[in-house]
Amino acid sequence: MIRIVTGAVLAGCLAVAATAQENAVEIGTGAVLRGLDKVNASVTDMDLQSGQSTEYGRLTVQLNECRYPEGDAAGDAFAFLTITDTASETELFSGWMVASSPALNALEHPRYDVWVLRCKTAG
Repeated sequence: MIRIVTGAVLAGCLAVAATAQENAVEIGTGAVLRGLDKVNASVTDMDLQSGQSTEYGRLTVQLNECRYPEGDAAGDAFAFLTITDTASETELFSGWMVASSPALNALEHPRYDVWVLRCKTAG
């Protein structure tokens, strides 16, 4: 019985590894983000290189890295962002945001929303 369970677990691990290899990702040179000021109803696109930051209203938005499905930079991009309150330097968000599911891991702020649109590539 233990051999059957061990074999099933091993088969499951191999299936996950094969899926991970099929779903390879590439690292972009930057990303395009979109910000929404909910008070003014204004939308702003932010074009950032990896490691670069910009001020958006009272926020400082830093792009650490952007990844995307191999060969499809406009596909399901996900970016690691750090967002701080510019005045108090309080970290409001730090983590991965997914372009196709921005609410999955979102910035919680009463005035601003920020989300990922796509990664940028060198070419």
